Amino acid sequence: MEEQKRQYPITEEEGEKMVDEAFQNLLNSYLASRHRKKVDIITKAFHFARQAHKGVRRLSGEPYIMHPIAVAQIACSEMGLGSTSICSALLHDVVEDTDYTVEDISNIFGPKIAQIVDGLTKISGGIFGEQASAQAENFKKLLLTMSEDIRVILIKICDRLHNMRTLASQPANKQYKIAGETLYIYAPLANRLGLNKIKSELENLSFRFEHPEEFAKIEMLLSETASKRDELFNDFIAPIEEALTKMGLKHRIIKRVKTPYSIWSKMQTKHVSFDQIYDLLAVRIIFTPSKDELEINECFDIYVALSKIYKSHPDRLREWLNHPKANGYQALHVTLMSNKGRWIEVQIRSERMDEVAEQGFAAHWKYKEGGEITEDEGELGDWLSTIKEILDDPQPDAMDFLDAIKLNLFASEIFVFTPKGEIKTMPAGCTALDFAFQIHTFLGSHCIGAKVNHKLVPLSHKLESGDQVEILTSNSQHVEPSWVNFVSTAKAKGKIQAILRRDNRESQKEGERILTEFLARHDMEVTTSALDKLCDLHEVRHHEDLFLAIGLKNIILGDKDIDEIYGRRSKDDDLKSKSWLRYVPFVGKKKEDRKEERDERSYFIIDKDFNRKKPVIITDDNLNQFIFPTCCHAIPGDDVLGFIDGRNRVVIHQRNCSVASKLKSTYGKRILDAKWDMHKRLFFDATIEVSGIDRIGLLNQVTQVISGQLNVNIHHIDITCGEGIFSGKIELRIHDREDVDNIISLLKDVDGLQEINQIM
Repeated sequence: MEEQKRQYPITEEEGEKMVDEAFQNLLNSYLASRHRKKVDIITKAFHFARQAHKGVRRLSGEPYIMHPIAVAQIACSEMGLGSTSICSALLHDVVEDTDYTVEDISNIFGPKIAQIVDGLTKISGGIFGEQASAQAENFKKLLLTMSEDIRVILIKICDRLHNMRTLASQPANKQYKIAGETLYIYAPLANRLGLNKIKSELENLSFRFEHPEEFAKIEMLLSETASKRDELFNDFIAPIEEALTKMGLKHRIIKRVKTPYSIWSKMQTKHVSFDQIYDLLAVRIIFTPSKDELEINECFDIYVALSKIYKSHPDRLREWLNHPKANGYQALHVTLMSNKGRWIEVQIRSERMDEVAEQGFAAHWKYKEGGEITEDEGELGDWLSTIKEILDDPQPDAMDFLDAIKLNLFASEIFVFTPKGEIKTMPAGCTALDFAFQIHTFLGSHCIGAKVNHKLVPLSHKLESGDQVEILTSNSQHVEPSWVNFVSTAKAKGKIQAILRRDNRESQKEGERILTEFLARHDMEVTTSALDKLCDLHEVRHHEDLFLAIGLKNIILGDKDIDEIYGRRSKDDDLKSKSWLRYVPFVGKKKEDRKEERDERSYFIIDKDFNRKKPVIITDDNLNQFIFPTCCHAIPGDDVLGFIDGRNRVVIHQRNCSVASKLKSTYGKRILDAKWDMHKRLFFDATIEVSGIDRIGLLNQVTQVISGQLNVNIHHIDITCGEGIFSGKIELRIHDREDVDNIISLLKDVDGLQEINQIM
């Protein structure tokens, strides 16, 4: 539960009326569904939750029970779930927020509802150590309970969606934390479960709260160009409508416009402007098959009919009918050239395919409300099995754990074949070694190579859709540390790291035995003092690292070790052995030495009395009190946030920085809102990348725009011309983001320049 609770002056009568209307709306939605009509138990759950939350208000001023009703409404009308899920949604905060227990829920509503409520409560609750990430720990719980009953995660996504819809009542730092967590964890989860509509809304809401100005700008541009898109759509579908009507197919054609978040993401990744995005419009054809068994045939019949009207793009036919995606998605995608000279993607789906595409795995619960999900439920079962394996041997670090899971959540898919012709779904970009670990851990850990389409390839060979893969093994092969660098699946990465950790433990034990025997021969024992001296001598941080190095034979013990323990080394020897450390900061130095070498600047420190709901203001005068890492190179005018580091200093990141995304998801309580209050007194570095068609005088015109028109200092310039192509990087000294945008805008008018982007 993300909501804070506070009393607001709304009258009791208004609140009661609001609650009654919301619950009646929920009942109406449920009665209109195809589920068995268990109105009594839903009404019972509502009255129970209403009484439990009596007198509590949300930040918006509504009675708190409005939140569980809204979550149940999403579960019912937007996911298509039934009575068990609706009751669980209504009761999802009761155990956490009131004196009622899971046993009470079980006695009143039965064990199944109690199990789901218990799973949802486990996700929200919990106390963690200073170093542990509450969000990452909660996510582990989420996945553990998810494998028991998929409805736990479905209701949790409903809960998150409602919290995102009502996020405006939260302070900015909480908005960034919740939005970042949503984008990093919940949107990919929704995508993996096939909840396409909900995934898009979660992304858009996150974008809206993190980058409000960018969101508003794209919304305005979409509104301004709507009439042109309508004209293009109507012109494009007219002959299609005629052809489908002749075929006698009952159908509907829907216009699909790219979401603001997906437009913004493309603008960021492709470094293009809104005007340069040409796939804003897509068309979806949804038909009712004449017979269920003809569904796939009629998909291809429609494709053939479209190909007779428009030319199709040869490389953009995607067929997910015979090989559905892991989230159950099935459709036929084809890209056609319109009469206006624009490529338009057309998605062909039956009504059933459309339902699964929009509601994903949740669509199956319309027919399985009384049953339970087992691990043999196709691709979802495989995914849950992979998640369980990662949870069985989780990464020590919370960030690593989230990254490992996200490898599976975000990956698009390819289809590869075993030597016997069995088809396996794998993430795009996976290697032969990933495939080996996917089949079996033993196969992966002893893999020496593979045959792809009967040709010998190395372990790091990247697989493509349609490849037939045979894994070659040897009993003498062992897992290598370098393997972690080229595998891409969470399963392979997790297994390799687990095996390496196990091997390291064995090597540490061996190293400890060697050291004990070595010291015993010199009438000495393994003491903390002796280990500290040996760590200092060999420049290792921890005793475990020393044992490991000895066990791996990276350190060979000798007389110098005995001299070190007895303190018989001369000062000159010590200086000689460590003279190189002067050039390597913080390596081999004790904590006391590092403290003395720290930058003496007076940093802005967040103390216990600081109001974290208020933004930190960055000005020309206090700029040096904040830390600006090189990962995103924030400059005045960027959307930024603050992160409180381990020393309570404030680190400034761009809100869309990949590092900041992890911080928001993993250390959300340390996030602060940050605002600029700069007055163009200071200069910052910015690098612009330009490319285009070379001509005489082009460079002169570029520098004239930057230095002549805008009076901006060019710090460094690196231009290459060859085979008629002009490209290069220009380093500038600017005041803020407005300067950069002005430069890029004016350079677009220079004849010959094709692309102008800022390098982050």
